[in-house]
Amino acid sequence: MSTDIRVLIVDDQMMVREGFSVLLNAMPGITVVGEAVDGRDAIDKVAALFPDVVLMDIRMPGMNGIDATREIVAQVVDAKVLVLTTFDLDEYVYQALRAGASGFLLKDASARQLADGVRVVASGEALLAPTVTRRLITEFSKLADTPRPPALARVGDLTERETEVLVLIAQGLSNAEIASHLIVAESTIKTHVSRILVKLGLRDRTQAAVFAYEARLVTPG
Repeated sequence: MSTDIRVLIVDDQMMVREGFSVLLNAMPGITVVGEAVDGRDAIDKVAALFPDVVLMDIRMPGMNGIDATREIVAQVVDAKVLVLTTFDLDEYVYQALRAGASGFLLKDASARQLADGVRVVASGEALLAPTVTRRLITEFSKLADTPRPPALARVGDLTERETEVLVLIAQGLSNAEIASHLIVAESTIKTHVSRILVKLGLRDRTQAAVFAYEARLVTPG
C-alpha cells in the first residue's frame, strides 16, 4: 500500500495546475491525486479524494482560497492547507492563517522548495516563507492597540512551561529546536504541544503561533 503524500492542487489557471502537478509527481513520496479550478471545486474534491495536503491558490473567481480553506478545515479535522500566492505582500496572508491554513509559499518557489513544503505541512509542522512572515508580523503589529478577544483568556489555562513552549512555536522553532533550547527530550515537547492545542482549542502549530501573537505573548519586530 502506497504511503505517498496525497496532494490536491487548487488554482484557476490550468497551466499552473499542470506545472505543479508535473513537478510534484516527479518528487519521491508525493502523488498528485487531483486538481480543482476554484474554492467550491476544492471543497468537493477534498470530500471525494481525501488528500493529505491541499495546495491552495488565494485569488480565484467564485469562491476564493480563504473561504475554501475555512470550510475545508471545518469539515475535515486533520486537513492540511498550504497556500500558494504570487505576492509576498499579499493582504490575505493573515486572513488565510486565521482561516486555518497550515502555511504559505510563494509561487516562484523551486520544485525542491515546493516538495519540501508539502512534506513539512503533511508532517504537522507550520510553514511560512520568510517574505510572507515579514508581512504577517506587520499584520500582527496592527493588533497592538486593539482589545484582545475574550477567547484569549484561555492562555491562563496553560502552565508556565506550556506558555514557554507556545512562545517558541510562535518564533518558528521546530519540536527538535525547542527541545534543544529547553534541554528536554523531543517527546516531552510533543506532549506539551498536544496539550497546548487541546487547552486552547487550536487545530495545529500555525494557529498556535497566531494565538501567541494575538495574546501578546510574542512582540512582533
